[in-house]
Amino acid sequence: MKEKIILKASELFLKFGFKSVTMDEIAQEMAISKKTIYTHFKNKTALVKDCTFCVMDNITSGIDEICALEQNPIEELFDIKTFIMRKLEDDQSSPQYQLQRYYPEISRKLHQGQFEKMMECTKKNIERGIAQGLYRSNLNPDFIGRLYFLGITSIKDQKLFPPESYSSKYLTEEYLEYHLRGIVTEKGLTTLKKFIKEHQTND
Repeated sequence: MKEKIILKASELFLKFGFKSVTMDEIAQEMAISKKTIYTHFKNKTALVKDCTFCVMDNITSGIDEICALEQNPIEELFDIKTFIMRKLEDDQSSPQYQLQRYYPEISRKLHQGQFEKMMECTKKNIERGIAQGLYRSNLNPDFIGRLYFLGITSIKDQKLFPPESYSSKYLTEEYLEYHLRGIVTEKGLTTLKKFIKEHQTND
């Protein structure tokens, strides 16, 4: 039952936001009593924490599977972007913003976990891209990895990018292209343009 509660609550939190969804609504959605939820979680904060890291673990596992393919580094980044967007969808509730505002300690731990995973993946991606002649040879993988993480997290700031003007889909796609255009070689740029064209066609 605990796992079922986490799955349903995670779905609702991602769709409507961590603050917006109440324990009563989760219980009603699952056709169980609120008491049943409290049997497994002492309060909403405990549930939010488990849901947050369950979602992160699922995303991390998916990213690991994509990286294990060791495909073209540019294709890899597009596949990771597509995978994450399918997982989180293009909601206007901005669950990460609510998490940061109302559950700051959980948000900090999530941020650290995201940073470690992204640094690991991005550095390997850059090293492979350099080796294949797709990325510039003078890049510092650690520095670029930190810049990429900074950008990815900053575009989620609703004060900078109001959701009524910038959808998360637009921001994610535009930032990925911006990032890649800054690090590719001429050979890499040809590959990048091909993926951009295919991606636009698929949309």
